[in-house]
Amino acid sequence: FSLCVSVLLSTLVYCSLGQDGASLGVSPDKSQFFKYESVSLSCEVQGKSAGWRLKRNTVSGERSDCGRRWGKPQGSSCNVSLIPSHSGVYWCESGSGEHSNAVNITVHAFLSVSPDRSQFFKYESVSLSCEVQGNSAGWILKRYTVSGERSDCGGNWGKQQGSSCNVSLTPSHSGKYWCESGSGEHSNAVNITVHAGAVILESPALPVTERDSVTLSCRYQGTLSNLTADFYKDGSLIRTETTGEMTIPAVSKSDEGLYKCTNSEGESPESWMTVTVPAPIPSPAVLVLSMSLPRLLCSLLVGSPYLLVTIILMVKGCRSRTQGENLIRKD
Repeated sequence: FSLCVSVLLSTLVYCSLGQDGASLGVSPDKSQFFKYESVSLSCEVQGKSAGWRLKRNTVSGERSDCGRRWGKPQGSSCNVSLIPSHSGVYWCESGSGEHSNAVNITVHAFLSVSPDRSQFFKYESVSLSCEVQGNSAGWILKRYTVSGERSDCGGNWGKQQGSSCNVSLTPSHSGKYWCESGSGEHSNAVNITVHAGAVILESPALPVTERDSVTLSCRYQGTLSNLTADFYKDGSLIRTETTGEMTIPAVSKSDEGLYKCTNSEGESPESWMTVTVPAPIPSPAVLVLSMSLPRLLCSLLVGSPYLLVTIILMVKGCRSRTQGENLIRKD
């Protein structure tokens, strides 16, 4: 009986306090991200969420709302494709100045590749850059080659230029590249293959986002004209294109895998293409499940006042049952 009364009282007290119980939901539920990852931020408010806005204060001191130079509002949610400058504190705020909880989000250092592809011919050039929020000093571009050599840019390879490293490639440069801070923090890693043969597959070195359009090109070193090419994924032929290019109009997670191509001049090495999936928008069911019991009951009461009668009858039922149990114990 006491439990029933406690539930009812906490519900009525919560409802009488109004809609101060707003909370900020984060999906996926984490605070550390790499550049270009996606996050969905939702204002979960008792009753209507109209008038509540998602705000942020970045580490650079910029205070602004979702939809103004960052984020895409969608109902009570804000979908954000993250970059390092998005690191900061996020919260929901009503028109009258009420606040939700605040969430700290950090977007870590990111290794970018220009041009964005994972295969190169011998003597082609690539620029690798450590993109860091704030001061990039202390971050070093590192690599681990297929021959087992681990070294820093500027040693016996590459030319350091600010936070970038420019490399004139040879086959011995094939390997894994990443950025690393003096304290041991790491960026994402990128695999680069330098081919001494006549054919390479031009595919993205960086992850692509689901539903984006992606073009893979089978490139022959000896001519600018395109040759008919066969494209393979995970060892199986998937398409033949007379233009030498294969376009996936809306890439999906199922397109992730190991790709290569062949034409009349030869065969390319294989390269892995990664597909990232944007954070889903929480469904109404998820929002309901995230509520505390008083908030859930309050929401039901607001929607149906007649439910109050049901709760009172429930309390009476609890009292009757408790009295019956006491009589049985006495007997």
